[in-house]
Amino acid sequence: MPTRPRSGEDFERQACAYLTDRGLRLRKRNYRCRNGEIDLVMLDGQTLVFVEVRYRNNARFGGAAASVDAGKRRRLTVAALHYLQRHAHDAPARFDVVAMGPGERIEWIKDAFPAQDH
Repeated sequence: MPTRPRSGEDFERQACAYLTDRGLRLRKRNYRCRNGEIDLVMLDGQTLVFVEVRYRNNARFGGAAASVDAGKRRRLTVAALHYLQRHAHDAPARFDVVAMGPGERIEWIKDAFPAQDH
């Protein structure tokens, strides 16, 4: 029986399990607002973490992590501000990227970019 291609949701579940195994706690999956979406909202201790999950099947054009370009960072920042306006959180926040590639390779980039740049 042929296997179906993995979906973005499959990769998000895998990234969530990976981060949970490392002590983070899930707050929300796929938080959406008009101008953006955040794949995972998690807590790392008291720090609120907005996680972008990216998969690329090869490293051509820079791979998964490099695909989080300025436009994507801007949309993530807008979505994170929207989340923070609606959910009180009186502690630090950061943006992480979970970059995934073939062979179940996972790279967790903590504090991948600062919000104030966008």
